[in-house]
Amino acid sequence: MVWDVETIKRDVAAQVDAAATLDVLDAVRVKFLGKKGVVQEMYAALPAAAPADKKTLGQQANAVKVFVEELMAGRKAILSLQAKGAEAIDVTLPGVAREPGTRHLINQTLEEICDVFERMGFVIQRGPEIETEFHNFTALNIPLDHPSRDAFDTFYLDQNDPDAAGRYLLLRSHTSPGQMRVMRKHKPPLAVIIPGKVYRPDAVDASHSFMFHQIEGLLIDKNVTFADLKGLLTAFCRKFFGEDVKMRFRPHFFPFTEPSAEVDIQSDIFKGKSGKWLEILGCGMVHPKVFEHAGYPSGEYTGLAFGLGVERIAMLKHGIGDIRTFTENDLRFLKQF
Repeated sequence: MVWDVETIKRDVAAQVDAAATLDVLDAVRVKFLGKKGVVQEMYAALPAAAPADKKTLGQQANAVKVFVEELMAGRKAILSLQAKGAEAIDVTLPGVAREPGTRHLINQTLEEICDVFERMGFVIQRGPEIETEFHNFTALNIPLDHPSRDAFDTFYLDQNDPDAAGRYLLLRSHTSPGQMRVMRKHKPPLAVIIPGKVYRPDAVDASHSFMFHQIEGLLIDKNVTFADLKGLLTAFCRKFFGEDVKMRFRPHFFPFTEPSAEVDIQSDIFKGKSGKWLEILGCGMVHPKVFEHAGYPSGEYTGLAFGLGVERIAMLKHGIGDIRTFTENDLRFLKQF
C-alpha cells in the first residue's frame, strides 16, 4: 500500500490554515497526529506491508508527521498572539535598536592612569577590600592612638580580626594596605600600582562620597630618592594632562611616608578652572616603620609611594562639579563619555 502523501499534505494545510481558534487547531492536530489520526494509521500499516514497501511507507509517514508538526507550530504562534488582543506583539513594527554600551567614566579614567604607569614598568596588583587593622593602620605607621587615624577611619564589620584579639575587620579606607601585602610577598626591586575601591564615613556631598576609587603606587629599590619621585610624577602628569601642565610639590604629612608632599597642578584643560592650582595627589618616601613591618633589613632599601583619587582626576579633567553624578546612573551623563 502506498499513501498519497501530497493529497494528505494539501488537506492538512487547508485545515490548519482555516483554523480560526486554538481549540479548532487542536482538533486538527488530533485528526492527523492523535492516536487514531492519519499519521498513526500510516505507522500501523507498516507491519502488514510487503517487505519491499516498508521503507517507502516509513519515509512517507515520517514526512507527513514533520509537515503537520511544522504547520501546527506556525499557526499556533499566530493564533496565540491574536488571542492576546491589545497585548499582542505587532511583528510588522520596526525593531527597537539596542545602543552599544561604553565603559563607565571611572573605569575609563582608572584604566588610562594604569596604562601610563604600566608603560613606565609598573605592575598592577590587587588587594582585598575587607582588611585587617594591621594592614590598614598599624603596618602603615598609624597605631591605635595616632591622631591621624581619625582621617583614615572607616566602616567596621561584625567579624573578628584574626590578627588582633577583640578587634574587627574593616572596609579599607585607602589602597595603601596593598603596599604591605606586596612587600611581604615580594622582595625588591619592585614597582606596583594598586587600584581599587576604598571606603570612609564621609558625608555625601558634591565633593565627598563614602565610597570612591584610588590608585596606590609603590616603587622600592636601593638608592631611590625624592628626585626619582618628582621625575616619575612629572612624567605621569605630562603624559596624562598634557605637556603644558605646571606642577608644584607642597610639604605635607602622611604617617606612612617621610618626607611627604601633595602635588598641585595647573593646566588649561581644566574647564572653568584654568590658572588655578589644584591638588591632584599625595606622595612621599616610604617611612622606615613601614619597611620594619614588612620585614625588610633596616637601611638597605628606600622607596617612594603615591596615591591618586580617580574620581577627583576625572572631575578635574572633564569639568564635572558633583561626585554623585558618577553613581546616579543617568544615561544623559554617561553617554557623554
